[in-house]
Amino acid sequence: MKTAYTIGIVAVVIVILLVGSYAAIFLRVSNVTTNSSTTSSSTSTSSQESTNSMGSTNTIITATSTGSSSSSSSLTNSTPCCSTNVLNIGYFANINHAPGLIGLYNGTFTAALGGKVTINSFLFTSGTTEITSLLAGQLDMAYIGPGPAVTGFQQSDGGVKIVAGVADGGALFVVNNNSNITSPADMIHKVFAAPGLGNTQDIALRTYLESHGLVPGVNVTVEDTSDQNIVTLMSQNQIDGAWVPEPWATTLVYEAHAHIFLNEESLWPGGNFSTAELVATTPFLTAHPDVVYRIVQADVAITQWINNNYAQATVELNNAINSATGLSLNSTILSVAMTHLSFSWDPFEAAVQNQTDDSYKLGFITTTNITGIFDLTILNEVLVSDGLPTINS
Repeated sequence: MKTAYTIGIVAVVIVILLVGSYAAIFLRVSNVTTNSSTTSSSTSTSSQESTNSMGSTNTIITATSTGSSSSSSSLTNSTPCCSTNVLNIGYFANINHAPGLIGLYNGTFTAALGGKVTINSFLFTSGTTEITSLLAGQLDMAYIGPGPAVTGFQQSDGGVKIVAGVADGGALFVVNNNSNITSPADMIHKVFAAPGLGNTQDIALRTYLESHGLVPGVNVTVEDTSDQNIVTLMSQNQIDGAWVPEPWATTLVYEAHAHIFLNEESLWPGGNFSTAELVATTPFLTAHPDVVYRIVQADVAITQWINNNYAQATVELNNAINSATGLSLNSTILSVAMTHLSFSWDPFEAAVQNQTDDSYKLGFITTTNITGIFDLTILNEVLVSDGLPTINS
């Protein structure tokens, strides 16, 4: 899918260049009117328009099942909804959380729950803070990186479950143009950054450095701070590089005199690794499987729509980011960043286990055992209902 995106992106970037949209990364824009429909071989995803509170029109994405439900499925689209009238969900304004951002912004999640559930969404910038909120019962579901998800699962003795995958890839190691780094040998005594101690990118950075004989606190420095602050530090030449998710990697390239040293996908078999998962607390999953089912089903529909409507999905995503933060990404930066990842409901279990092993070696967790963290029962019921291949757990 990352290769397929590149074909479409050339046309998008050319148009952007022609209209001279090399603006600063964050530009305030108004919402736009969108509408589309797509059809896959087994499931159709359609859209309808609704007017938001700002008077703009949003695209509500729905899925129409063409497959048949298996006899063992306990939940289907006809299961009465809803067993609760409130859903608290967390997310980031990062593009690897695109299905969640779009579903919250355009009303797809609300429509999936029949308008019967009040959805309270909470924006986070740290996976550590988000997992703490999940474990405290302040959130029911969340879009989150696999690192914090594993930490939360272990700290709560199974109190958090991964119910679907979200994003494949989209994390890069970017270095400062002024730091003269061309190989790991040039990194000794340099200063690097990641967006949060023990988060998914922090684990990747530290693992990579140590694999090349560079030990944080000994012969190299790693600072853990927010993505936005990383941009500031790079611009001021206070750091030599950073391991960050998109769109921050491309932002550093365009706005902070940096270049891509390494795309993390090159370190993984087949280039596939998880950077975002959809999780639910075990108590919420047990008490309200009907709500989780509809959110997962909507997430799958949105994922298909993104993959089949790249250009429109990029616009919709930027509108969602604007809605969440009051700011929009530079269109060129967003379009380029989108070529570095793809979206999938596959949680990439083997990759998550490898990330867990790395986290253990770094001392962030005390065991590599994550047996039971994946509960893909509802996801597979959705996939069967939609006529899509199931995920073997």
